[in-house]
Amino acid sequence: MNNGLLDELVDALRCLPGVGPKSAQRMALHLLQRDRKGAARLGDVMTRAMQSVQHCKQCRIFTENELCSWCTDPARDPAQLCVVENPADVLAIERSTEYQGRFFLLLGHLSPLDGIGPKDLGLDLLETRLNSGEITELTLATNQSVEGQATARYITTLATDRNVAVLEIARGIPIGSDLEFADSNTLSVAFEQRSSV
Repeated sequence: MNNGLLDELVDALRCLPGVGPKSAQRMALHLLQRDRKGAARLGDVMTRAMQSVQHCKQCRIFTENELCSWCTDPARDPAQLCVVENPADVLAIERSTEYQGRFFLLLGHLSPLDGIGPKDLGLDLLETRLNSGEITELTLATNQSVEGQATARYITTLATDRNVAVLEIARGIPIGSDLEFADSNTLSVAFEQRSSV
């Protein structure tokens, strides 16, 4: 049976990670039955965010401005750069560590089988930043997957070819896991025990 907009709403909610047909249906029915005001606000904010949020021109983190708050914060050390795969990794590091440098967001990892190469990760932009001579220390905080490690090796070569010191966060993070799921203590200790590559 076709329920028109209700089916369309359920289908649209399924674009969220971890949301299957039943969860999407539950969400849609809740919004329609109990929280129409919240649903309207969600729709409005989502529309505005899709139109206004973009990538920072320097680090690729999401922002409404040309440069994000991390890149424009004068208290952050521009000579230190931490490379992460996902936006959630930036938030996890900010929440759990004392790191005061800047970030570079890859939005993924190298994966030739999936057609994801260096340009897809903005590594040409990272290379330009490394060529500027401003960065003296680069911390690799990529995930411990095979692809994350391959990406880290590629970036290590870029940095060491330009005499930039490369550190890697300590291995308190389980292999095969993502940074965003690490508990605060594990991530904090791993970050404090960074080591040279």
